[in-house]
Amino acid sequence: MTEARQGNTVKVHYTGKLDDGTVFDSSVGADPLEFTIGQGQMIPGFEQGVVGMEQGETRTVIIAADQAYGIHRPDGVFEVDRSEIPPSIPLEVGMQLQATSPDGRPAQMTVVELSDDKVKMDANHPLAGQDLTFEIEVVEIS
Repeated sequence: MTEARQGNTVKVHYTGKLDDGTVFDSSVGADPLEFTIGQGQMIPGFEQGVVGMEQGETRTVIIAADQAYGIHRPDGVFEVDRSEIPPSIPLEVGMQLQATSPDGRPAQMTVVELSDDKVKMDANHPLAGQDLTFEIEVVEIS
C-alpha cells in the first residue's frame, strides 16, 4: 500500500482532544478533512503524524504545544481602554473579537477580563500552550 508522504493530498477523519479528554474538534459525521502534506495548511505536528500512514490506517498522535498552536506568550495578553471598543459591541469574558494587527493582518483576540474602564485581551490562539491528542484515520491518499 501507499504511505502518505510530502506532496500527497490526503483525506482524513480526526478527533482532537485536550489532555483532560475534552474533544475540541472532530470531523466524525462530516466530510473528511483534505490537505496536502508539506504546504503548511495544518499544524506541523498533525502533518508529521500523517506522514507514513497508509489508507485505512488509524493512529493516535500526541502533539506537543510547540508543534501545535505554539506556547502561550505572555506578551500576547494586553489591556486596552474600554473606550477603544465600539459601544455597540456587548463585551463578555470569553468572546472573540477581530482586530487589525499593526502590520495590517486580521488578528483574533479573546476577552479574558473586564473592568469599568479596561478590557484585557489575549491574542494567543485559544489552544496555545496545550498539548493535543488526535485520533487520525487516513481515508484517501492521492
